[in-house]
Order: sequence, then structure tokens, then C-alpha cells
Amino acid sequence: MQIKKLKSVFKILAVLVIAFFGNYVNVFAQPHSKTQPTASVSFSEMAAYIIEYSAGLQDLNRTYDDMPDSLAKKLQQYFNQWKEKLGQVSFPEMSEEGKADYVLLNYNISQSQSDLSQNRSLWNSIGKLIPFSDTIFNFGVIRHYGCKVNAQESAGSLDHLRLMIIKATAQLSKDDLSKFPPVGQLIPAVRKLQEILKNYFNFYNGYDPEFTWWNGVTYKAVDSLMNVYVDTLKNVMSSQYGFHDGSGIHGNPIGEQNILKLLHNQMIPYTPAELIDIANKEYAWCLKEMKKASAQMGFGDDWKKALEKVKNDYVPPGEQPALIRQLALEAINFVEKNKLITIPSLAKETWTSEMMSPQRQLINPFFTGGDVISISYPTNTMSYEDKLMSMRGNNPYFSRATVFHELLPGHYLQEYMNERYRSYRWPFQTAFWTEGWAFYWEMLLWDKGFDQQPEQKVGALFWRMHRCARIIFSLNFHLGNWTPEHCVDFLIDKVGHERANAEGEVRRSFEGGYDPLYQIAYMVGALQFRALHHELVDSGKMTDIDFHSAILKENNMPVEMVRNILEKLPLTTNYQPQWKFYKEIEAH
Repeated sequence: MQIKKLKSVFKILAVLVIAFFGNYVNVFAQPHSKTQPTASVSFSEMAAYIIEYSAGLQDLNRTYDDMPDSLAKKLQQYFNQWKEKLGQVSFPEMSEEGKADYVLLNYNISQSQSDLSQNRSLWNSIGKLIPFSDTIFNFGVIRHYGCKVNAQESAGSLDHLRLMIIKATAQLSKDDLSKFPPVGQLIPAVRKLQEILKNYFNFYNGYDPEFTWWNGVTYKAVDSLMNVYVDTLKNVMSSQYGFHDGSGIHGNPIGEQNILKLLHNQMIPYTPAELIDIANKEYAWCLKEMKKASAQMGFGDDWKKALEKVKNDYVPPGEQPALIRQLALEAINFVEKNKLITIPSLAKETWTSEMMSPQRQLINPFFTGGDVISISYPTNTMSYEDKLMSMRGNNPYFSRATVFHELLPGHYLQEYMNERYRSYRWPFQTAFWTEGWAFYWEMLLWDKGFDQQPEQKVGALFWRMHRCARIIFSLNFHLGNWTPEHCVDFLIDKVGHERANAEGEVRRSFEGGYDPLYQIAYMVGALQFRALHHELVDSGKMTDIDFHSAILKENNMPVEMVRNILEKLPLTTNYQPQWKFYKEIEAH
């Protein structure tokens, strides 16, 4: 549940927001030991290439952010140049680590080229519904080059833009949006245009008094009309497509083909239907275990009564921070005592905590983590209902089950190690590694007997059911099968969420700026690590400590590539994802 400062290297075409993250990744450098799978600590021959490539992408995206057409052309040239550059590298002569880095950089570039082509086609389609886009792009060009503007002419252009937006808004209700399949991307596109125009105005406003005098009122009118355009667009979309419902939660389903593309980008060789099936199987296991814990608490199969008992066991005001620290130390002691992982002493003392604001709790009802644990607990300004929601949702048993997910050995340890080992691989970050690693520890600690009391098991299983539900509701939403309200009801019925917490979870999933696959990454990534643990640790090839250390020192990447490196599997220059990891778990 980490709120990460995600580095978006692959913001391909800024006006389009089909969230195609370029999270294609890799791993190590230098030959492995012949006696057991392991990982080295040196850079590969490709490290300098990756650093140069990612720095160039950053430069281009930053420089041409307000000039999407120029950005697209520059990126295409850049990708072609790098394909030529990789073609000059002698792949057979490189170390295993170098080959892995080559594969992932090549994969990265290929997917970025594909995304760019698709996004340009997408814009050609949806741009027809935004007839004022070129006018705004011209403002972006003027701002980019810092041109001296004629203040009165600028105001005249803005006023012309105002009239164009009024006309386009009126036309929306007359259009059949079914003719425009990517209509779900219209709102993000308009918001980007609004941002470009804002950057233009703010660049000159105040600095140039004449510009301010002529343009201030007109710009505010244009900006307001763009909000009206978006609201009208939402209403039309709602009436024609049912994208929005009584929940008040908005989202833009991306469709099966885009889901498949994103899965391929993340090296997940499964279809949405297959992943939903996996989630249902995992949920069935959770439900069986939840009923066992419920019976131990005296509630028989009525697990929701057991869940209610656990929720109402919250701590009084003022005691939550001390509870979180106590639970964090308990988890650290457990993993060290059981020789599961080595935690650097500095990591154990360099995390801190803060209290989450009431506003943020509406979107993120549960505490989040990393180097700073953001503690969710009500403040005096919250309503009675919201206070109870927060207290019940952050009870000791729920918190115990996830504090190590957020802190150590979860998110904070991965951040700590990523900064120290192969940090040049940061462009290849993927949520399937980030969130998968953290949730994997919830699974592993369950297997190791961390949870003994039935209340503790209920707390752990709640989150495990939650992660199963995320796959089911988010994929069904993006496939166009479920509305946001359906997703909320599903979380309440199948996981036992408070309605307010369920709404916050769904809102965060579809309105929080997350990649469409982000919410499925927890369970799917964890299952990948779990399968790999079975292959390497349960088989006796590696110890738990060596296994976990090797993963962290390889840095963040698609888990399939972690497997290829640790198991020294053969690689080709055009490697494609192929690991059906769930077969390992089902067999085990």
C-alpha cells in the first residue's frame, strides 16, 4: 500500500494518458557461482548504456513536455538511434549479467516504440473530439521558446479559444461517442491541454504587466470553460456508456487489448481471464482459512462476525503510533530470529513516522509506508462516522499484518537496498516487483507461523482476501464488465470492508493516478516471488537469507527476469515473457 514517488521515464506522449509504464526490467552482472544460484554486486557491461539511455529520455520528456508533437518525433528518433546502438553491441561476448541488461534495455525500447505508435494513433482518433487542441499546442510552443508575445494578440487568441471551447462543449451532447473507441482517454487528454495552457499563462503573468492586463480575465474564463467541457464530457460518457454510476467514483476502462499490452510490458504472460481465475482460487483458500480462524474465535463459519470482533478491538486515541512501532519491532525480531533475511542496522533506525491527514484518509484509509510510516488514525476534525471507520480499519490485527509490508523487510528495506545496489536500473522499476515483494512477505510470514492467535490470522487473511479482490474488481472494471459501484459492493461483500473504506479503495484505484495494473501487482508479483522461492529455497539450492539478499541487490525489475538471472537461464536478444509461475504454486 505504498505511496511511491514513481519516476515516470516513459511519459511518451504527454497529452495521452493510457498509462503505459515502461517497466520492463533486468538484473545482475558478472558470472554466477557454479555451486548455487547467486548474485554478484558489480555493474554489468550495459550499465553505462542504461544510464545514458534513461538520462536522455528524461531530458526529452522534460524539454518537450508542452509540445507533444515535437516530443513524439524526438522520441521516435531517439528510439531508432538506440536500436542501432544496441545492434552494434556484441551480445554473445557479454557476461550473463550483461546479457540480462541488454535484453531488458532492448525490450524496454521496443515496448516504448510500440507505445509511441499506439499513442499517436490514439491521438489522431480522439483529437477529433477536441478541435481546440492545436490552438493550445501553439501556446505551448510559444511558452517553450520564451517568445516575446504581443499581449493584445495573445488575449485575442485566448478569446478565440474561448469561443471554440463553447462550440465544442455544445457539440458533445450531439456526438455519438461510440464512433470514438478510445473515448475514455478524452478526459486525461483535456486535463493535459489545460495544464499546457496554464503553464503558458503563468510563464508571462506578473512578469509582463501588459500581458497580465490583457490576458488575466480571458485566461480565467477559458480555464473555467475547460472545466465545464470536462464536466459535460463526463455526463455524456455516463449517459452513453455508463462509465460512472451512483458511487460518484470516476474511471476510464482501458479495454482488454490495452490490458494485454500492459501485461506484456510487465512480462506477465497471462490473460486478464487467467489472472481473475488465479485470484478466485487464492480467494477460495483465504475463505477456507478465514472460516477456520472464525471457528477458533467461537463464531463458526460466520467469518464476518469474527471480522467485526477484530475491527472493534482498536486502540484508544493517542496510542496508535506506539502500537505501530511495537508491531514493527516484533516483525523485525521474527524475521531475524528465523534467519529469513539480513536487515542492515542502519535501516532499522532510519525510518520514522507521521500522522495521515483526514483528507488523505478519504483516499487512503489505511496506513502507508516506506522510510516514513504514514499512520492512519482519526483526528479531532473528523466526523464520528469517519473516526470509527479509521479506528476500525486500522485495528492492531490489521496493522500487525501489514506493518512489515510497509517497513521492514518490505518497502523501506527495498528502497534502502535499491539506493545502494544497481541503482542504475531505476528506469526499469515495476509495481510487480515493488508491491509484489512487500506482499510476498505477508505470505511468507504466514507460512512461517508468524500468526498464532486466531485474531492475528483474521487480520492477515483480511488483507490477503483484499489483494485477491483487487485483481478481480480492477480487471473487471477495465474490461468494461463492472461499474465502480459494483466494485465497492464486491469489496464489502467478499472482503468485509467498511463502505467508506471500500469507496476509498475503489476511488484510489481509478482516480488516484495509478497505472491500470497497479492494484493487481500486489498479488501477482507476490505469487511470482513465492513460485521463485519454491524453485530455489524449498529445493535447497539457496538459503532464505541468500535468496532474499540476491533479489534486493539485483534491484527492481520484472520478476521473471530476476528468475532468469538467479537460475542462469539462457537469454536471447529478443527475449519474450514465458514463465507460467502459478503452475509452481498449484503443484506445491
